Amino acid sequence: MTRTIRSQSRQQRRVSRTRQKIIDAARSVFANKGFDLTTVDDITSRADIGKGTFYYHFDNRQDLIATIIQGVLDDLAGAMEAACKDKEELSEVLDAMIGAHIEFFSKHWEDFVLYYQGRADLTLVEGYEGIQTPFIDYLRVIEALVDSSILRQIPDPVLRRLACAIAGFISGYYSFAVVSSGGEDVDKVLVSLRSAFVASLTRFITEALPTAVSDNSGAVS
Repeated sequence: MTRTIRSQSRQQRRVSRTRQKIIDAARSVFANKGFDLTTVDDITSRADIGKGTFYYHFDNRQDLIATIIQGVLDDLAGAMEAACKDKEELSEVLDAMIGAHIEFFSKHWEDFVLYYQGRADLTLVEGYEGIQTPFIDYLRVIEALVDSSILRQIPDPVLRRLACAIAGFISGYYSFAVVSSGGEDVDKVLVSLRSAFVASLTRFITEALPTAVSDNSGAVS
């Protein structure tokens, strides 16, 4: 009985390693070629596995894309929540949120490319199924963090628009910094502009809530 359990455990570990190998290979290829141009052959070649092994773990390429996007956004949401812990004022929350994105993407550059591709795909009529829910969950984390720092009731539709604006602001700024960095360290460029970025985003949110009264610290009541 013990031998059987050990054998099953060894088999489960082998299956898990192979699945992760496919995900890692796909992330690399997707980041270089994009979702649409990447084929299953590209992924299996990079992972050095057969097609049968690929289809044992994933139904199709779309299933794999959804799995990768889910993992990226779950990790990013966790990083934001950890960074914003114990932060109370809006400017502090935004600063921590931006810092979490910068730190996360500096360590996972391929994930930023996938994140940005996924956001763009959401607007397509024939997009990839399965990626909308992870993005909605990611937005809900932003909503909760912003809501906790604003001392008045915000209608859900307004909160969702603010979360979308914040996500777009951060990802757009990051991608623009990559293009305009001219070979400089993108993360250093972003860190140097972080305070101005926070001030701009805080002002945007307070102006989006015209009846709110804010103090100099960026807290909204």
